[in-house]
Amino acid sequence: MTVGDQPEPSPPDGWATVDVRASSLNHHEIWSLRGVGLPADRLPMILGCDASGVDADGNEVVVYPVIDDPDDPRGFSLLSERWPGTLAERVAVPAANLVPKPAGISFLDAACLPTAWLTAYHMLTTRGRVSDAESVLVQGAGGGVATAAVVLGLALGKRVYATSRDAAKREKITELGAVAVEPGGRLPERVGVVIESVGAPTFEHSLKCSAPGARIVVCGATGGPFPKVDLRRVFMMQLEILGSTMGTAAELATLLELCVDRDIRPVIDSTYGFSAIGDAFARLNSGDIFGKVAVDHLH
Repeated sequence: MTVGDQPEPSPPDGWATVDVRASSLNHHEIWSLRGVGLPADRLPMILGCDASGVDADGNEVVVYPVIDDPDDPRGFSLLSERWPGTLAERVAVPAANLVPKPAGISFLDAACLPTAWLTAYHMLTTRGRVSDAESVLVQGAGGGVATAAVVLGLALGKRVYATSRDAAKREKITELGAVAVEPGGRLPERVGVVIESVGAPTFEHSLKCSAPGARIVVCGATGGPFPKVDLRRVFMMQLEILGSTMGTAAELATLLELCVDRDIRPVIDSTYGFSAIGDAFARLNSGDIFGKVAVDHLH
């Protein structure tokens, strides 16, 4: 990864250019650097999915990073997979991907929402139907999605339990208002929704902590994609195992309004100036983070 000059965006019809004020990092960028989903014939590629900024008309906007892509098996691709990403002075996206930024939220906070926080919101609401649940378990809190799920679960009025191997992170979970649990630890109740991004190391625990009819919503498998699943528990307890990826632009708009209305702000682990992007990546890759690594493009 290097920092350098690339050509100015030349957006096609129906696209818009945004002057980026802030962005944030996701593990998607780490995978891209390892060559996952980013073949050599697309290099050099500007990384980054998340951004907030100002469009050509002076509107403050948040960039929704999902772009329709019939050539991708998913039917979409994210910025930095096929089209240049957000870790730049300017980024081009379809005009429909610009979501108005409410005045009550900063560029830096808004830039933390489009991937990790939107994923967590979609998992809880659309996929997990958390409105039908009293309590939520979040596995592996510390990263962006899991930490977002803790904050949003609490904001939506649910009892939230969250696991972490790290005692310091469990302390931070408690400070957010959730109940911190050691990995594999017994909960005082079975939960209606499980937010699962770890995979093999935690999935058996997720199954055992699920109430009858619970939804286990999966957005990742950072600890391994092949857990042992006791299918007897799945059918006897009538559990749902649901995949989830990202969310919609309309959900991002709703999430922004929720953050303003409930005075919620993203948990930011650390903020780096644009010139220190290498240090930001090193921090993300360290595994020690709690929340989002943000990038202030004005410094």
